[in-house]
Order: sequence, then C-alpha cells, then structure tokens
Amino acid sequence: MRIVKSMSFDAAHFLEHDPGARPYARMHGHSFLMEVEIEGEPAADTGWVVDFGDVSEALDRLRETLDHRLLNEIEGLERPTLENICQWAAKMLSPDFPGLRRIRVSRPSNGETCIYDV
Repeated sequence: MRIVKSMSFDAAHFLEHDPGARPYARMHGHSFLMEVEIEGEPAADTGWVVDFGDVSEALDRLRETLDHRLLNEIEGLERPTLENICQWAAKMLSPDFPGLRRIRVSRPSNGETCIYDV
C-alpha cells in the first residue's frame, strides 16, 4: 500500500551550466508541487502506513528550507534542476521514512515534472 502527501512552494533559481543559450540561465522563479509516496503495510494498532501528521511535519521542514528562497544557495541544490530537487528531497526524507518510494516534483505552469523512484 502507498500513501501520498503533497506540498507546494515558490522559489527562484538559475541554471548557469548553459549561460546565455536559454532563458533559464537568468534568475527566475516557479511555483513547485512536490509529492511524496511512502509504501508499507498498515500497522495493526493504527491502521496507518505512517502517520500523515509525521509526513506533514517533515514536508513543513522542507517547505521552510525551500519556500521563497534562491534554491542555488541551499546546500545540495547548487544546481537546482527538477532531477536534483527530487534527489535532495529523497535524501532529506529517507532517514525518517524508510518506506519512501517516490518523489515527484513539478512546475505545473510549465507542464514539467520529474519522478524519482527511490
């Protein structure tokens, strides 16, 4: 069984590895949507795979780190592609959620998504 929890955040970034060739080399911002999937068997005593409250608290900590920030300045996100944001989030969440199976990060206004199967 899998549970899914999502959160949104707004942040700026730039991708300087392609300077001048594309507009994303300049600083710009996006609204992002992050979804996490956690897999497991529901516990006999609670009926939960994990407590959604625990997942919400973990995502709130990520939001505090990411929201209204320049992603390039966050340790581990110096090159903040969707792919790297997924991997970074997985690294942050995995210790607390051994059943973490998927991170999905999208920029809905661009129709772009990255899915990382942990």
